[in-house]
Amino acid sequence: MRVLVIEDSEILRQSLQRGLRKSGFVVDVVADGEQGWIHASCNDYEVVVLDLGLPKLDGLDLLRRLRAEGHDCHVLVLTARDALGDRLTGLRAGADDYLVKPFAFDELVARIEALSRRRSSNRSPVLAFGDLTLHVASRELRWKDTVIPTTRREFNLIRYLCLRKNEVVTRFEIEDHLYDEHSLPESNSVSSAIYSLRRKLQEAGCPPMIETRRGVGYVFAPQADVE
Repeated sequence: MRVLVIEDSEILRQSLQRGLRKSGFVVDVVADGEQGWIHASCNDYEVVVLDLGLPKLDGLDLLRRLRAEGHDCHVLVLTARDALGDRLTGLRAGADDYLVKPFAFDELVARIEALSRRRSSNRSPVLAFGDLTLHVASRELRWKDTVIPTTRREFNLIRYLCLRKNEVVTRFEIEDHLYDEHSLPESNSVSSAIYSLRRKLQEAGCPPMIETRRGVGYVFAPQADVE
């Protein structure tokens, strides 16, 4: 899951980045509203964690601009503004959730996960390709009745390939989806993740579905589509 944190406090920003990355999220962080707008409008984030008192562009103005431009990312406002009027203003401006500082980190993680499940269910709770299914909410990959164990990154990878079914997906696109700007991948990390997924699918009895296009990228081509 890719998350954007827009927070002007350097201490809190770095703390959130460390904590969310340890929780398995791909995290980008920025310190002001203008950079937040650039990142949120140019990338596909599942959740944006947004402070309101931001320099250069106020958080509410940023939120209103995102909604006016039709961006559908879920936005969790994280702010010290705790009055009822502030909460109502934020929600009416387009926020999906509102959490007041100080907060419990575990609650923040739970709320981000809940927003991600909501977005996933709006798209499709289950991605099915013949006997291969991805259960998005429970993050389970299954071949027939067999659950295939995957790491968070492996599941995000197979999900991304499935959403791009029958399209050539470049290594750069995969790296951009799976890694944030502060955790650069090793040169063979994508190849290793693809190899691991193929091995696990094969061990479960699944026929080959991930093709390599040498010098270009990878294609998810399920058997149900080619037969």
